[in-house]
Amino acid sequence: MALEMTEIQNKIAEKFGSDAFSFRMEQDIFTFEVSPSIIKDVIRFMKDDEALRFNFLTDLCGVHYPNNEKNAQFAVVYLLHNWIDNIRVRVKTFLNGDKPEVDSVVGVFAAANWMERETYDFYGINFIGHPNQKRILNDEGMVSFPMRKDHPLEDSGRTDKDDRFFGRTPNNYEPK
Repeated sequence: MALEMTEIQNKIAEKFGSDAFSFRMEQDIFTFEVSPSIIKDVIRFMKDDEALRFNFLTDLCGVHYPNNEKNAQFAVVYLLHNWIDNIRVRVKTFLNGDKPEVDSVVGVFAAANWMERETYDFYGINFIGHPNQKRILNDEGMVSFPMRKDHPLEDSGRTDKDDRFFGRTPNNYEPK
């Protein structure tokens, strides 16, 4: 018998109560959110439960939402796959903008090692308990995190670009 989305929701809600919430279909993938304090437990439960069997971590990534309230300015998104029933699930946890940190899931999925390092490298999210958290793609001397959206996209002092050609003026043409 194939695993149903309602069964996933019921098992997660029964086990974790109000710390798991906002169950929904999002871009054809069953998605829900959990409190950061239990993310490792949720991921382990989803892998180990005999009915759920989410035995593959497809991806783990960070997202920066600078306009969100302080406690939800960063997110870590986990994409899990149950190969037996061919079901994918997205689990999100939101983190504080001043101190974005969450437990590492390397102990649950070894593949999370490089994914967490990459997320740290680009967003500055600290994975507590990670065995070797250091920069993986950027220079170790960098003090910033390049995927954060807290800096301007372009140098406002540039003179080699004319905004009219990039759709940045109301009428996109020069009056005659």
